[in-house]
Amino acid sequence: MSAGEPGSVVRRMLLGSQLRRLREARGITREAAGYSIRASESKISRMELGRVSFKTRDVEDLLTLYGITDDVERESLLSLAREANVAGWWHSYTDVLPSWFPTYVGLEGAASLIRVYEVQFVHGLLQTEEYARAVVRRGMKGASPADVERRVALRLERQRHLLAGGASEFHFVLDEAALRRPYGDREVMRGQLQHLIEVSERPNVRLQIMPFGFGGHSGESGAFTILSFPDADLSDVVYMEQLSSALYLDKREDVAQYEQALKELQQDSPGPDESRDLLRGLLQLS
Repeated sequence: MSAGEPGSVVRRMLLGSQLRRLREARGITREAAGYSIRASESKISRMELGRVSFKTRDVEDLLTLYGITDDVERESLLSLAREANVAGWWHSYTDVLPSWFPTYVGLEGAASLIRVYEVQFVHGLLQTEEYARAVVRRGMKGASPADVERRVALRLERQRHLLAGGASEFHFVLDEAALRRPYGDREVMRGQLQHLIEVSERPNVRLQIMPFGFGGHSGESGAFTILSFPDADLSDVVYMEQLSSALYLDKREDVAQYEQALKELQQDSPGPDESRDLLRGLLQLS
């Protein structure tokens, strides 16, 4: 994994998971662990979830507290901490990103399976450049043209790293509302529908449309994303974006509820072939 790749996020998560297991094995509370590194209980929680960078001194002090004295084991974990602090490719865009989003971009880039339900607009990974520009302009009213273009560039870069590479698998369920709500002019929407048809034919993409005609369904709580990772030690993460923040859920019982909701959405929506026909029908009407 080269410098700046999403592997740094995975390493943070792996290191955090190992530190949590070591702490629990010694029966040490998060509060006591935080005290040992001159930090709060909440910081220990964020470290164990892989949500913050790691200071080598903090990791050294925690390993000592947890009774890890073997030089080989200590160096293995300290090396993981150093590698986990490598900045991702998206770091140069942090000036135009909300504070919670870089974490998501890193998780997204490290995931082997991304499952999505979207209702407001076409998901960012499936947007054309023109459609993305219309979405960003509406969402960043008053932003300078330069900032809008940087947000669009980031969105296209995410697509290049993920969809173009073909290393990850994607399951999208788009509500029909996302396809009928106009962003941009008629040509922008036609281009977006055509792009969805083309992307849906890729072997690593499963795209389904939840039609209006179905009525109420299990996605009533709104849009969400489930991220799964290749390493068995990493739990799935549910991501939900809000107006001024985002939620990251990784408790097994929480993830299970969203997995069940998405499973029902997939079962209740037309399959990929029928959904592609639905897209063609919308394109003809546009």
